[in-house]
Amino acid sequence: MRRFNTLFVVALCSLFLAACGNLGSSSGTSGTTTSKGTQLTGQAASGDYQSVIKNGRYVTSKSRGVNVSQNDNQYNLKSFESGLLTVSKKVYSPSKYIFEEGQYLSTNTVQNWLARKSKSNPTGLNPVNNGKTGANTRNPIYLQQMEEQDYMKQNGKKLTLSGVTIGLGLNSIDYYQKQNYGATYETHISNATIQREGRQIANQVLARLRKKAALRNVPITIALYKQASDDSLVGGNFFSYSVNRGSSTSVGSWKAISEKNYVYPTTSSSSSTGNSNDESSFENFKTQIQNYFPNLSGVTAQAHYVDHQLSGMNVSITTQFYSETEIISFTQYLQQAAQKYLPSGAPIDITVKSAEGVQSFLSRDQGEKKFTSHVFDSY
Repeated sequence: MRRFNTLFVVALCSLFLAACGNLGSSSGTSGTTTSKGTQLTGQAASGDYQSVIKNGRYVTSKSRGVNVSQNDNQYNLKSFESGLLTVSKKVYSPSKYIFEEGQYLSTNTVQNWLARKSKSNPTGLNPVNNGKTGANTRNPIYLQQMEEQDYMKQNGKKLTLSGVTIGLGLNSIDYYQKQNYGATYETHISNATIQREGRQIANQVLARLRKKAALRNVPITIALYKQASDDSLVGGNFFSYSVNRGSSTSVGSWKAISEKNYVYPTTSSSSSTGNSNDESSFENFKTQIQNYFPNLSGVTAQAHYVDHQLSGMNVSITTQFYSETEIISFTQYLQQAAQKYLPSGAPIDITVKSAEGVQSFLSRDQGEKKFTSHVFDSY
C-alpha cells in the first residue's frame, strides 16, 4: 500500500481525476487519446494507474458505494477501496494496465446480490431469513459490500478489457434488530466461517460473471475482506484472493494476504499491537509534541501492516489552535519531531485539524526521510 490514510476518498479522487489537467509533476505522464471520444488521464506517479475518460467525462462505476445499509464504520469503506486497489496491483501492473471503474455490475444487480435470498430475490447471496432472532440461531448477513474494478490494455488506439477485480466485504459482526426501531443485537462470526462463506460466495459470483459475454474469457480476481466492527477506529483487512484465468467458472485456489490495521496508542480494551517498537516510537512522538504544545485535544495513529511490516501510518492530531501563527509554528515543529521519532521507511501522513476543519497536512513517501507540509489558509 503506497499510502494508508483516512483521507483516502480525497486521495482516490486525486489518483484518478487530477491527472486530467496539468499534473504538475515531472514524474507524471500526460493524458493520451486512444480512440474517438476516449482519453487516458496519464499517470501522476509510476505506481498509479492511468484511468479512462470518455466524451470528456471520467467513467464512473455503475454500482459504486452500494453496500448493506447497516455499514456504519466509514473506515471499512475506505480501507476496502484502498485495499482492493492494492490487491489489483499484485495482478495487474500499473505499467501495463489501465484502470476503469466497474462497468458490468449495475446498482440493481449489486443490491439484489447483497440482499438475502428469497422467493422475490432468488439471486441474493446472503442466506434466507430463517425467522429466528437468537444471536446463534438466526442466519446472519455475511456479505456486506461488493466492488468491481476493470482493467484495460491498450493496443494502438484501442482499449481492450483484460482483467477484472471483485472485492467481497464480509462481516465479522452482523448487527440486527428483533423489531423495527428496537435495540440492536450482535451475531459474531468466526474467522473460519467468514472464510468458508466468503469462498462459497466467490464461487457463485465467478459463475455469474462468466455468463456475461464480455467476461467469459478475461482473468477475474476475487478478493475477500473482513469487516471491522462498527466501533473500531480502523477498517478491516483483506485476507485472501484468487486469480481465475481464462473461462474458469469456479475458484481454483486462494492466496493468503497478511494484512492488519491497528490504532495507536492502544487502549485497555485492545492490547494488541502491530509492532511494539512502532508503538513506542509513536508514543515518544506524541509525548514530545504534547510537551511543547499543550493545546492538543488528541493524538492518534492508524497503522497498516503487511506481512508484519509497517506499510503505512496516518497520524491525526486535533488542536485547539485558533491563530495562524500557532498553526504554522506547530507544523514546522511537527516536521522535525516526526522525522526524529516516527518509524522510518514507511509512508506517513499527518493531518492537523480543529473543530473548524483541517489546518495543515504533512506527508512522507516510501523511503523518504523528510516530511513535506502544507498549511491551509484560514480565509
